[in-house]
Amino acid sequence: MAKRYLLDFEKPLVELEKQIEQIKELARDSEVDVSQQLLQLETLAARRREEIFKSLTPAQKIQVARHPQRPSTLDFVQMFCDDWIELHGDRNGGDDMALIGGIGSINNRPVLMLGHQKGRDTKENVVRNFGMAKPGGYRKALRLMQHANRFSLPILTFIDTPGAYAGLKAEEQGQGEAIARNLREMFGLKVPIVATVIGEGGSGGALGIGVADRLLLCEHSVYTVASPEACASILWRDAAKAPEAASALKITGKDLLKLGIIDEVLPEPSGGNNWAPLDAGNTLKEAIEKHLNALLQMPEDELIDVYTFIVEGTPGQYNTADSAGDINLDPNQADASDPVVIADAEADLESEILTRLSENDSERVPVVNLKSPPQETAPQILVSKVSPWH
Repeated sequence: MAKRYLLDFEKPLVELEKQIEQIKELARDSEVDVSQQLLQLETLAARRREEIFKSLTPAQKIQVARHPQRPSTLDFVQMFCDDWIELHGDRNGGDDMALIGGIGSINNRPVLMLGHQKGRDTKENVVRNFGMAKPGGYRKALRLMQHANRFSLPILTFIDTPGAYAGLKAEEQGQGEAIARNLREMFGLKVPIVATVIGEGGSGGALGIGVADRLLLCEHSVYTVASPEACASILWRDAAKAPEAASALKITGKDLLKLGIIDEVLPEPSGGNNWAPLDAGNTLKEAIEKHLNALLQMPEDELIDVYTFIVEGTPGQYNTADSAGDINLDPNQADASDPVVIADAEADLESEILTRLSENDSERVPVVNLKSPPQETAPQILVSKVSPWH
């Protein structure tokens, strides 16, 4: 059995682990009954581990998310799939090993599964580029997702990356364009997409496969616009202030659920997914099946209707008149070049999206009325948060 890698805040458990191992050796080498003492020590260790992991700070959760023995995309694929065929290549001469994908079946349901893949040791991490995908990886992912869309296969993505690779060659090959294209195209896919952050969800590298109908996050995973180390270096010119940055960034499941960024936080076994990977796999599989079954009951138009106007700017495609009085987003009935009209339309669209989301879970997503500013405040041109492409 591989030796467990203990994090800094787990060190109080080291002595208990040593005592447990000594008693087990004694039991093997003699006929002395030590079952009672062993049970007591194991119970004490489990209780202390649970206490430690219930009070983790955001900075400590990042350590858990980066744990080298944490289950990876391929680990979950092996747990879930009755069969699995990995598909390779971006059809442009490359095959990025940091982002893998293929066809599998879960309970006899064919699905496309893709995700970031880190290594277990230095040698494998070099091959996998530490889970940091290059442009070819995101283009491979898009190619596979387009196949899934063509053949009506649900898409499951697993996010675990510190971020997209930011090397000179990656920039020359169009890293930003590749990720942006994935964002745009994923909005228009007609099949259900369930994304899960299983480790680190870092910046645009996570978003490149993270536009989904349901976004799940394991309890000790993190989802962030930038690593705390990078954030601290930018804000305070001091990477040592990463713990403060981690708290300020709101990267934990509790904060993200409160903000309405994610749909569900999946509980992890005591000690994290790396302590009981099979239990973690069962929890994730059940959650995916639950959300997938719900999405498969939805009409195809309902999966993409809200986003069609945002991404394509389709005239009249999404009309909030039903719930917002006399507002109509059809440019044929208003001066589409008027910035105030555009701002009002985008604000109403955002409000409607939040309202529809809140109908599914009124406690999770606050309904924000962006259309009606306070009476004492002069009307302002509002910038839509959900429409970065306009």
